[in-house]
Amino acid sequence: MPVSPAVELSNVWVFFEEKAVLSDVSLTLESGGTLALLGVTGTGKSVLLKVILGLIKPDAGEVWVEGHNLTPLADADLAPYRRRMGMVFQEGALFDSLSVFENVAFPLREQGMRDEAAIEQRVREVLGFVEMEHAIDKMPSELSGGMRRRVAIARATVSQPCLMLYDSPTAGLDPVTSHTINVLLAKLRDLNSVTTLFVTHRLQDAFTLANYVYSPETRDLVPAGSDGVGRAPVHCRFLVLRDGKVYFQGTSLELARSEDLYLRKFIA
Repeated sequence: MPVSPAVELSNVWVFFEEKAVLSDVSLTLESGGTLALLGVTGTGKSVLLKVILGLIKPDAGEVWVEGHNLTPLADADLAPYRRRMGMVFQEGALFDSLSVFENVAFPLREQGMRDEAAIEQRVREVLGFVEMEHAIDKMPSELSGGMRRRVAIARATVSQPCLMLYDSPTAGLDPVTSHTINVLLAKLRDLNSVTTLFVTHRLQDAFTLANYVYSPETRDLVPAGSDGVGRAPVHCRFLVLRDGKVYFQGTSLELARSEDLYLRKFIA
């Protein structure tokens, strides 16, 4: 029996005050795959993520997640599907008044979990995964930008989602810290088979996640297919939005070899 795509958008339109922010957008993201969503500022990338999460209802078209049509569902009925999705917003969006522990525990409490020992065990587990357990009692104001981003990823994954959505996860970070975040995204994808959709303005990050996998031996990225690690090639697609429309869909190689003038300028 064929497996339903993790995400499928069919002819989606979104209007803000009669202006089309997304125009007839269709895409498919296979389970376990990676989709890099690219485009200049204001072209609808963050809106598309919110459409998938159900935070914005499309004015036309359909949104399917794991074979379920979310479009007709009321907000209260979306909760079971949102629990299968993790979202890392721009800048991390941690609660400033809560400690790292309370930030990461928040989704578990919101879902009704009351076993404090189980909550602490799970929080420590995901903080260990992102190498931030040492900061469990710190406040967000005590963390660097990269550390806050890692805590935000821990919070998004604490409920063990099958699909992770990232909105510019390396924005504003230096190259070394950006690499650390990319390693973490690949680690989640490759060790836990998490479907990954990420918005980025850093083309280098997109090509990195398309062509490298996480190696448990080196605890770093290695080229896909090397040393018997990971999948070869990585199942990664690129989608470029322009003025709310899908301008390009394809592989990293197809994008790199494109002769289209707009794409050549975009990737230059």
